Amino acid sequence: MARKKVAKVCKLQFEAGGARPGPALASAGINMPQFCTAFNDATKDRKGDIVPVIITAYEDKSFDFVLKTTPASVLLKKAAKVSKGSGSPKASKVGSITRDQLKEIAEYKMPDLNANDVEAAMKIVEGTARNMGITVED
Repeated sequence: MARKKVAKVCKLQFEAGGARPGPALASAGINMPQFCTAFNDATKDRKGDIVPVIITAYEDKSFDFVLKTTPASVLLKKAAKVSKGSGSPKASKVGSITRDQLKEIAEYKMPDLNANDVEAAMKIVEGTARNMGITVED
């Protein structure tokens, strides 16, 4: 079987179940309605979340896509009940989360993180929280 030739790889983010044809998808050079239907069907159980997706477009206009987990920053904002991170995270803190919430987020993010265990994943997510001005309480 001949392998398809990759034309382009795009990394995009859409709200779960809310992908629509538009300029972001036009740059990928794929059948937009077909992608939107497939993406929305695949993410209908994650309503309200932001879902990163990697789209591989082939020269024959076909495509494959891989769904990723919701970004850690979005999950941290939701857990801390804040609308946005701090503009100066060292000087002003915007919220806090517990160790249990941090562990829950780290376990969810494990498939997409470069970590061997949950402890390492927790350190990665904790670094993101620190850069957003969110403290982690014991």
